[in-house]
Amino acid sequence: MRAIGTRFSSAITRKFGMTGLAENHVTVQLRGACGQSLGAFAVQGLKLVVFGEANDYVGKGLSGATIVVRPMVSSTLASQDNTIIGNTVLYGATAGALFAAGQAGERFAVRNSGALTVVEGCGANGCEYMTGGVAVILGDVGDNFAAGMTGGMAFVYDRNGDFEARVNPDTVVWQRLGSSHWEAVLRNLIARHAEETASRWSAQLLTDWAHTAERVWQVCPKEMLNRLEHPLSDAAREAAE
Repeated sequence: MRAIGTRFSSAITRKFGMTGLAENHVTVQLRGACGQSLGAFAVQGLKLVVFGEANDYVGKGLSGATIVVRPMVSSTLASQDNTIIGNTVLYGATAGALFAAGQAGERFAVRNSGALTVVEGCGANGCEYMTGGVAVILGDVGDNFAAGMTGGMAFVYDRNGDFEARVNPDTVVWQRLGSSHWEAVLRNLIARHAEETASRWSAQLLTDWAHTAERVWQVCPKEMLNRLEHPLSDAAREAAE
């Protein structure tokens, strides 16, 4: 299964170019345990849906494709409490999306520069050196979160109230949701995650949105604060108008 996304994308690129096909033009469904580098460098037009699990480097260099990893329909596991994808997921991704109904390993979204993603927890060094894109983590994160993060945006649902002890403060700031724009971005991504993965956890968070929103941290690189088209708070946006 490791080479399917890459070889398929090679064929797409040779015939249609990197962006010649509409998003999700063709869907490939896989079942079982995928090896390393599932969907590496996969391009726009391709959608990979995995019923099972995947190893390290899912979406390495992702270049426009959509990857969905979800448990088997028959699984009784609580997705938010179990790991479904390995380490160093979305390493160097530039575009596309990843939705995983479960936790990721360490170094999640490291050097991500443009992909959108929703997972249900991650290990140490999440969003390390991230320069673009949006990462949503619907659960616990490991130590040293957002180390060297200089671009993009992250949202963390702080299940156990320990996020502030795990984030690296050197290059980022974090705050509760204060912008109607960014709250809508977050909610729409969680809704898409629920639709793509059939995650009961994300559906539950959406159902009790008022409570969910109170426990979310928005993480933004310090150097982006004065460059955001949409400020982190509605008060700041109104003051600028």
